[in-house]
Amino acid sequence: MKLWGGRFEKDTNREMEQFHASIYFDWRLYEEDIRGSIAHVTMLFQQGIINSEEKEKLIKALLEILEEIKAGKVEFSPGYEDIHLNIESLLIKKIGEVGKKVHTGRSRNDQVALDTRLYVKKEGNIIINLLKELQAVLLNLAETHTFTIMPGYTHLQRAQPVTLAHHLLAYFWMFERDRGRFQDCLKRADKSPLGAGALAGSTLPLDREFVAEQLGFGGICENSLDAVSDRDFVLEFLFAASLTMMHLSRFAEEIILWNTKEFSFIEIDDQYATGSSMMPQKKNPDAAELIRGKTGRVYGNLIALLTVMKGLPLAYNKDMQEDKEPLFDTVDTLKGSLKVFTGMLKTLKFKQEALYRAALKGFLNATDLAEYLVAKGVSFREAHRISGELVLKAEKSGRELLELSLEEFKELSPVIAEDIYEELKIEKVLAKRSLPGGPAPQVIKQQLQQAREALAK
Repeated sequence: MKLWGGRFEKDTNREMEQFHASIYFDWRLYEEDIRGSIAHVTMLFQQGIINSEEKEKLIKALLEILEEIKAGKVEFSPGYEDIHLNIESLLIKKIGEVGKKVHTGRSRNDQVALDTRLYVKKEGNIIINLLKELQAVLLNLAETHTFTIMPGYTHLQRAQPVTLAHHLLAYFWMFERDRGRFQDCLKRADKSPLGAGALAGSTLPLDREFVAEQLGFGGICENSLDAVSDRDFVLEFLFAASLTMMHLSRFAEEIILWNTKEFSFIEIDDQYATGSSMMPQKKNPDAAELIRGKTGRVYGNLIALLTVMKGLPLAYNKDMQEDKEPLFDTVDTLKGSLKVFTGMLKTLKFKQEALYRAALKGFLNATDLAEYLVAKGVSFREAHRISGELVLKAEKSGRELLELSLEEFKELSPVIAEDIYEELKIEKVLAKRSLPGGPAPQVIKQQLQQAREALAK
């Protein structure tokens, strides 16, 4: 008999029972569900709704069920639909009639909202810590490569010189914002919906604030309809996850490019690469490629839930059961991606000589030639034209700017002097980029300190 079956004369159709049940995936909420029930039972006793003996029996049995589930001794039944009814049925089997009192003043609507908020808070904090681990690896690598010169790119074309530290720190700050988004998201998940009931609360003298405090929430949902009918905290979590995956995917794409023979900037450790079943020479960047690919499924999870929620009237609708699988899949995908990416990055070998050689080719000092002319009193637009013509001259003859003679320089601008050869050296070009946030090594050291302080907060 269904725990809600008093009003029904017929059993649920077998296919409908399978279709309707969420226990196949929401079993993952068992710990949150039991934590919520223990807090609820404690409050029922405090309010005089159950007695001391009933409270002790209920809590003891709930803790036993928790341990049995952890030990793999419990087989959940789709006949009880979801994790809430499965645990309640186990409780009733264990202690009889007293077990039926656990649901006093509660609906599965506020119960599932509670479980989901607790889950988002738990997993959100785990993800925040995984992001911190990744950021720490980035900082350590940046400190090692403060003076490692490499090309910076726009449009995948060599543009201006930077350091590897500067490049890595760009991702540090992206992940810092991601971490902040998760922290911000968790603030809005940090309200207890329990006590909202199905949609309009209860006539029983429940103490919502007590339950919220017992479960570590910062407060309660202010409106009972809102408490059970929205999943914006899940959507916000999925959005934060999507942005984090986007940043991981961009970084993964660069690792894939850098790993090619055409770039040859890095070597991926054997632990994070795979081979070909046909071509014995292959060493494929599968970890990075999988992260790049899995980003799409996280995006899909966000769009799926946005679509589910977009037309739902207040309050709870069964459509909202569809929030769990996108949430669980996103958590698994993001955590796995962060762990693998951090391990891959930690073991990555950067080919410093190849990075430096690449920075010497492709006229990365052309902008500095224009700014040299500006410092000599030439307007920027004129300086830009002169520099472009000098680049064209060098390019046609297969040379770099520093390989032009002084006479060739002077043909296009008489203000150019012998000092041009010192000013266009890649090390000098880099050192002069010392504005805040720039790639000059002395500025990078300041940025590293800022990053360390941000990570410590």
